[in-house]
Amino acid sequence: MSKLMIALFITAGLGLVGPVAAQINAPKTTLVAMSRDSYTMAKKDADAQYKIDKEACSSLSGNAKDICVAEATGKDNVAKADAEAGYENTPKARERARVAHAQAIYNVAIEKCDDLAGNRKDVCVKEAKAGLVKGKADAKVDRVVADTHQDAVTKRTDAVKEANADKRDAEFKVAIEKCDALAGPAKESCVSSAKLQYGKS
Repeated sequence: MSKLMIALFITAGLGLVGPVAAQINAPKTTLVAMSRDSYTMAKKDADAQYKIDKEACSSLSGNAKDICVAEATGKDNVAKADAEAGYENTPKARERARVAHAQAIYNVAIEKCDDLAGNRKDVCVKEAKAGLVKGKADAKVDRVVADTHQDAVTKRTDAVKEANADKRDAEFKVAIEKCDALAGPAKESCVSSAKLQYGKS
């Protein structure tokens, strides 16, 4: 078989798996929170789609088949990681999903590098590795920012609660002090009202 024919078969094989690569390459920026049932269904759908995608690879051979399988596997891993991130709905789970995207892209890129030789292959491999490092680093930064924001919100909420409690205590003390100017049943009524108003027992 001539080199031209081989190149045409490889190109055709890459054309078949191109849409799969596009799905891997487009990470979701926002993952929707999902119920346990939706999560279970998403994993089942991913398994079913993986079987279909892998079966489509069986008609290919050589590196075109390797690329196709890498794309099918990556798409499956990404779908499951996205489902898990949606179900857990935590910064760490979203980080894992982004890393799954980066890893899937890397695995496909490395397979595609096998079609090259010499310096072009070396550059291709280095670019793939750089892309993986960048993807993991960006995922980590986003998670740290989300954690920091969550911590800041929690700390602010705690500070507001504490400040409100301090204000209530101070206002209660003022109200009780005002009651001291009274005597008998009027004072008792004043103290009872103050306790009720400021949630004291």
